[in-house]
Amino acid sequence: MVAAILALGPAAAHAAPEEIQVYMDERGAPGEVGLDIHNNYVLSGDSELDYPGQRQSPHQFRITPEFALGLSDHFELGAYLPLAAIDYHGRFTVDGVKFRLKYVGSERDASWFWGANFEIGRVRHALDPNPYNAEFKLIGGMRSGRWTLAANANMDFTVSGPAAAPASLEIATKASYAVTTGFSLGVENYNGVGEFKRLGRLGSSEQSTYLVADTHVGKWDLNLGVGRGYGANRDRWTVKAIIGVPLR
Repeated sequence: MVAAILALGPAAAHAAPEEIQVYMDERGAPGEVGLDIHNNYVLSGDSELDYPGQRQSPHQFRITPEFALGLSDHFELGAYLPLAAIDYHGRFTVDGVKFRLKYVGSERDASWFWGANFEIGRVRHALDPNPYNAEFKLIGGMRSGRWTLAANANMDFTVSGPAAAPASLEIATKASYAVTTGFSLGVENYNGVGEFKRLGRLGSSEQSTYLVADTHVGKWDLNLGVGRGYGANRDRWTVKAIIGVPLR
């Protein structure tokens, strides 16, 4: 991993993604349907655009329902239907769809967990000049007492589109501490490392750090956070909420 990081370079800046989350070993039981609603709002940032036709990120609210279906004890199918947003003018738009397949090799509630996730989708030009993009994610982590640690290696690449966009790597990490049963506080970091094909510095890629709380309200799961962007990240302050909706 160290050798790979040293061989990477800077990536272009992008707006806040539809999903700000560190993946762990959660997955539904076989045949179980789940729903998470991803929300984030960019409180402040630089309104400069990376390409003509891109949507301005500050004061943009993104909301994305994520449906999931447990296929087996180790596989889960997911769909982001749709990627939606309300821009800084208050206009509602539907920006695309994405699908994913998640594999968790470890047993449920294991002390150490590992897995992978593959995601592919199509988005509007306002989000990306290349309509078809994909991501391959490696998942790992551990639980020890009140502590939970997790890390993802996110490899993003373009499937089809007119703009040059070399594959890039992001390392996402999470450390959380269970203050009480059902309530945890933690820190999530999303660190762009750069493009695989050229040497670069971390300061040339997008970075962000979120203070987060994970809790339950009845049968509803909540992941709430506020984050600060730095490096090449033009979104300075962002708030997020992932709402796990009980369907039964």
